[in-house]
Parts: sequence; structure tokens; C-alpha cells
Amino acid sequence: MGSSSDWATMSHAAETLAALGIPHETRVVSAHRTPQRLYEYAQLAAGRGLKVIIAGAGGAAHLPGMAAAMTHLPVLGVPVESKALSGMDSLLSIVQMPGGVPVGTLAIGKPGAINAALLAAAILALSDPELSSHLQAWRAAQSDSVAETPE
Repeated sequence: MGSSSDWATMSHAAETLAALGIPHETRVVSAHRTPQRLYEYAQLAAGRGLKVIIAGAGGAAHLPGMAAAMTHLPVLGVPVESKALSGMDSLLSIVQMPGGVPVGTLAIGKPGAINAALLAAAILALSDPELSSHLQAWRAAQSDSVAETPE
């Protein structure tokens, strides 16, 4: 995430990954305030065994795009809600990447963080049958939890 204040949103991604039994790490890596940290993180991510990066950022939200420009790993961007424009600035900053540098962009805030974790799980499940089973069970439990009537 771009700032420790983004944890209020990004913790939902971590919780979802944990619920699915997916090992993960959390770091504060600011594109603007810690550019060298970002460079090292993105450049070394694949070599450290990471397979997908979920990057959450607010405001100018350059973190997901900058990370994507420095790694071949899939990068999923989560726009964090901002005070100034309610996260629309974050969304537009992440979704408007130039052709050739893709960032999978999710919804603003908590739903985006949860869906980023689920999308990362789906990507990882392509080569992990056990994770695929966990993900299918998670989705089935979600479906089963939806009431048929409003009472």
C-alpha cells in the first residue's frame, strides 16, 4: 500500500487471503515518498517467490502502475477512497494505464480490496488444485449464505 493509512482498506485483502490460506505479505511502499523502496520491491518480487502483487493507493495513486512498470508479475490495483474526490481520483489514476503496462483495476475501497484478493486467488488457483478447491468452497459458502427471502 502507498501509505499506512491505506491499511484500513487493504486489511480486507489480507483478511481474505488469510481466509483462503494464501501466504502473503504487507508492506508500505510509496511511489512518491519511497521511490527506491518501490523500485527494489517490484524488481525483486518475482525472485522472492511472489506471483501476484495487490497494490492499493489513494489520491494520485501511482503505486500500482509504477509497480507494474517494474515487474512482469500481474499487478492488481485497489483505489483507496480519498477525502478530496471520494476515490474517483485514485480510480482514474490506476485504471488509465497506457497500453503495454496493464494493471487490473478493482472497485474503490473495501469491495475492491476483497475482490483483488479473490482475483489473485483465482490467478494462483490456475496452477494450484488445492487452492482451487478452497476458492470453490469459499464461493459455495458465499452462495449458501444468501437468503432466498428477505425475512
